[in-house]
Amino acid sequence: MSFSSFNLDPQIVAGVKALGYTAPTPIQRQAIPPVLEGKDVMGLAQTGTGKTAAFVLPILERLMKGPRGRVRALIIAPTRELAEQIHESINALGFQTKLRSITIYGGVGVNPQIQKLRAGVDIVVACPGRLLDHINQGTINLSQTEVLVLDEADRMFDMGFLPDIRRILKHVPARRQTLLFSATMPDDIRKLAHEVLKNPVTVQVGHTAPVNTVSHALYPVAQHLKTGLLLELLKHTNTESVLIFTRTKHRAKRVGQQLEKAGYKAASLQGNLSQNKRQAALDGFRDGSFQVLVATDIAARGIDVSSISHVINYDMPDTADAYTHRIGRTGRAAKTGDAFTFITREDEDMVRSIERVLGEKVERRTLKGFDYTKAAPSRDTEFARPPREPQRRGSQRKPEPAGAQRATPHKAHQAQPARG
Repeated sequence: MSFSSFNLDPQIVAGVKALGYTAPTPIQRQAIPPVLEGKDVMGLAQTGTGKTAAFVLPILERLMKGPRGRVRALIIAPTRELAEQIHESINALGFQTKLRSITIYGGVGVNPQIQKLRAGVDIVVACPGRLLDHINQGTINLSQTEVLVLDEADRMFDMGFLPDIRRILKHVPARRQTLLFSATMPDDIRKLAHEVLKNPVTVQVGHTAPVNTVSHALYPVAQHLKTGLLLELLKHTNTESVLIFTRTKHRAKRVGQQLEKAGYKAASLQGNLSQNKRQAALDGFRDGSFQVLVATDIAARGIDVSSISHVINYDMPDTADAYTHRIGRTGRAAKTGDAFTFITREDEDMVRSIERVLGEKVERRTLKGFDYTKAAPSRDTEFARPPREPQRRGSQRKPEPAGAQRATPHKAHQAQPARG
């Protein structure tokens, strides 16, 4: 099957060709036809499967016909980083269509968003909190929304967004097409799907099972001691290539700098530099020039290195499925690997979710000789844990989250995440 079989508008086909897409992925083959037919779809797929294009392409096709400058498609995502990625995919695939897309999320000024909405847009990609702000202030009109997409619904559930989603649903037409994508299907998401989807077509691609060649360990530690523990752990562990995951781009950059300062050949994947530098970091990690790579989940997409000996979760992932996806980077090609996860008291619920997926309790360890009693600094802006935006109380709202062998010192390399 090729993309030509979908009979997409030539202006959309131009975007597909410009991105170098040749054949649709399994989720695209399954999802695009029913979405083009206007049916509701429930898609079970992890990140990195091509699911964004699976809903963006048919949405662009639909919006090519009909009025412009009205919010006809609303895509809701859990984090600003994912919202930006979807927005970039819309712009890349639809660069010849002249359809206008904007992102709406917290942590940035609201006035530029209001100005763009007033100027007229066709697609809104939003995080729930700021979207509710616009709804409550009357600065967005969703009365003509034809397509609603709930992307990474399980992450939105884990982050406490379901009450917000239900509030938003009251402001979009009941007569609409709804697409829900999720990597996992917990009971609450299944219930939500039953509420919002009408006779949906279910599409599913294979999930990654936890690999049995990886050993797991938890390291309870206070947030302010994580970097110190990381450095000591690397010093006392026989490693080859180490992949470290953080929650934010800023933290990935800072951890990479701390590793470089400590004498490691370290690279960080974060969103401020060019694709060429990202590729240089990946190539260097693959050929051993960099022994440690620090990245966020989204920035790590596309990393395919078979020799990773250790995955270290500097920050706990948002879902158990994300944990499985992270640790699947090690223990490949019949080799064994280790997955170390730093946990704070806030992470206990997620630990239990991960243990249910693994089917066993995970060993908790302490590093001998490490000082766990060191007091937190009076001001710790560098590594303070970003909020997960749980269900809000009253009217207060938090911003959406947006995301070795010792070696001779080598300047840390930074690069941006893959687009699309």
